[in-house]
Amino acid sequence: MTVDDERDRRINWTRNEVILACALLAENNWKWMDPSDPRAVELSELLRRSPEHPNGGRKAVFRNPNGVVRKMQDLQSRLPDYHGKPTHGGHIDREVLNDFLSHPTEMRLLASRIREIIHSGDVSYGTVAEVEADPELTAPEGSIVIAAHLKRERNPRLRAAKIRAAVVSNTSLSCEVCGFDFESAYGARGRGYIEVHHALPLHVSGETRTSLADLVLLCSNCHRMIHRGQKWLTPAELKTVVASTKERRTDAASTTRDTPQKSPDHEGAKMG
Repeated sequence: MTVDDERDRRINWTRNEVILACALLAENNWKWMDPSDPRAVELSELLRRSPEHPNGGRKAVFRNPNGVVRKMQDLQSRLPDYHGKPTHGGHIDREVLNDFLSHPTEMRLLASRIREIIHSGDVSYGTVAEVEADPELTAPEGSIVIAAHLKRERNPRLRAAKIRAAVVSNTSLSCEVCGFDFESAYGARGRGYIEVHHALPLHVSGETRTSLADLVLLCSNCHRMIHRGQKWLTPAELKTVVASTKERRTDAASTTRDTPQKSPDHEGAKMG
């Protein structure tokens, strides 16, 4: 490895770059790829086009095919069935690999979207707060986020329209899964607040026309529970989980009430 290669490696890979490398590794059946492979060369050229790292900080070897393949090796060495010694890598590598293993379809679609955005040149930087406000997409600070792209994909007017429709029909905003009402719990502070969930996540559907019927009103807890774990639940599935849990809790409480309790006097007489 040359000095320039070593310096280039010090420019940390962002989550989006690792997602693209992992997508290529998955496409190659998780096997090693030669740096001369046209796909490695193409990804190298794509990463060099991305604005995530200022040109002034790049060396001539920045994200060259050798570096792309090296990152793929970092990911490959953390596969569950890999028995050798893991190569150099970091927590982002582990997180992205786990995401690909847990949600392969969603992550391939996300990689495709990142590619499209870089190719289009429609790139700007969003803030961490903007990213974390979306429960379906998170990224560390400094990661490329296309603010205009997110706004285009998630039309705030639809959210407002969904809330207005609920107020008109129900006079209250309650979670469609558990029935929680923010205003009932928090008074004026919670008035008019509810989270809006796409029944089919946009990163799965891709570009689509969304109607109010495609949106679901959820409290924060239910929204998080839908997105928790390897399999994301539909609102109907989570509603079944909530009902089943409540039923088990009720049955357990009923059993406790119906179980005869021995009095202390009886126990004392028995012991005597």
